[in-house]
Amino acid sequence: MIHVPEELARSQAKYNGEAGRAFVAGLPRTAAEFLDRWGLRVTGPSMYGVASLVLPVERRADGTPAALKMQLLDEESEGEPVGLRAWYGAGAVRLLDHDPATGTMLLERLDEARPLSSLADTREALRIVAGLLARLTAVPAPPGLRTLGDIAAGMLAEVPGAAARLGPEDAAVLRDCAAAVREVAGEPGDRLLHWDLHLGNVLAAGREPWLSIDPKPLAGDPGFDLLPALVDRFDPDPDEVLWRFDLLAEVVGDRRRAVAWTLGRVLQNGLWDVEDGEPSLDAGQVVVARILRERRG
Repeated sequence: MIHVPEELARSQAKYNGEAGRAFVAGLPRTAAEFLDRWGLRVTGPSMYGVASLVLPVERRADGTPAALKMQLLDEESEGEPVGLRAWYGAGAVRLLDHDPATGTMLLERLDEARPLSSLADTREALRIVAGLLARLTAVPAPPGLRTLGDIAAGMLAEVPGAAARLGPEDAAVLRDCAAAVREVAGEPGDRLLHWDLHLGNVLAAGREPWLSIDPKPLAGDPGFDLLPALVDRFDPDPDEVLWRFDLLAEVVGDRRRAVAWTLGRVLQNGLWDVEDGEPSLDAGQVVVARILRERRG
């Protein structure tokens, strides 16, 4: 029996509606199919996130440990195997096999019991993220991925309607972020971005100390990749925010663009908050936006 956690079922129903419910209902059948097709046996309990079910497995032929990842195939998830192939294990988990029709992947097994979020020293954890970020964004984006240029254009089109649904202060933050994005939208970049590089998406590994997992790849400017680490274990002290930002911005090279695209990420999250019916923007991200707007360039 493959256990499908109720939390995964709820999140799929919330975010993907009928498609999410169908995906969850089909998970036992999907798991059975790929365990058989790829010659695998399950070695432990199911693991899950908001969007995927992961089974710890090993290959029956030789006992090689791996992880079977099943997720709803959509615009974000379809880029994951493309990005993992391009990185080829450099700073990221290795892709061992992939089924394009369902998005199911067989991945290198990492130590899920030791995420980077378990490291007590937050600054050391951020240094590790910065090192991974440098390696990941050094790779040119392969063809066929979502592009930051398209995402930016879509965001800017949504700003007037979204700002009208917020209070004056949050609406001003949204408009200021949009203004920063307009300055750089003509040069959206061409690097391979992880998009979700926070402490929980980095795991201890055998062949390297730490490797990233669960990317949602797109082609764009590395500055768009900074915010998840900036707000992880968030500390609103301006000196701490700027220490984190300077550490990560040094990796991507152009501080001015890093500021603008970080504000772009606040804009993206803010637009999603409004779409979800939230009455205000995330307080921590508003703090980040205000500090960066005051110290831009």
